[in-house]
Amino acid sequence: MAELLVFDLDGTLIDSRHDLAGAVNYMRQSMNLEPMDHERIIRMVGNGINSLVRRAVADADVDFETALKRMKRFYADHLLESTTLYDGVASGLAELQKSVSHLAVVTNKPAAATLKILEGLGVAKYFSDIIGGDGEYPLKPEPDALLALQKKYNASAANCWMIGDHYTDLEAGRRANFRRILVTYGFGEAKEETPDYSVDNFSEIANVIRGF
Repeated sequence: MAELLVFDLDGTLIDSRHDLAGAVNYMRQSMNLEPMDHERIIRMVGNGINSLVRRAVADADVDFETALKRMKRFYADHLLESTTLYDGVASGLAELQKSVSHLAVVTNKPAAATLKILEGLGVAKYFSDIIGGDGEYPLKPEPDALLALQKKYNASAANCWMIGDHYTDLEAGRRANFRRILVTYGFGEAKEETPDYSVDNFSEIANVIRGF
């Protein structure tokens, strides 16, 4: 039986592409830079907001700290303008909660923004732990947050799962010796990581977990 499921946020539970891209382009516009294509911005997502902003201003001679502050401020006020749950997430989490001891979120997004999004979309109640990228643990792909959760619940690694859309999720799971599920509908990329399972929609996760 699965004891712990750890979920990534962006690209796994939520489709936040347009709000993230909008915040980046607001920041660029405020610094007299041309807007970027949304798809180009989305390819920059995955290693935390600092990395996203660095990539988004790499073509310009601007102050990074100013750019970061403007991006954070705008995004904090526009978290849920276009962001939605992926299909099947709400019902899937409700189903998983019945058979799995603990559900958690580990994301490189700041904790306050993460909680606000999950509460706003009505699914924060399903998670025993919500760990953001600005807390005590290093960002994924470092496995520290996953290992801390495993220790907290005295769970066997064989019964712990990392679920995400990006190589940072898969690498963190591998380094923690968790089983790993790649969701293919997100906007990340697996790169060299090979998941234990891949699913094309969220509802398939319960079927995978039920096999153990």
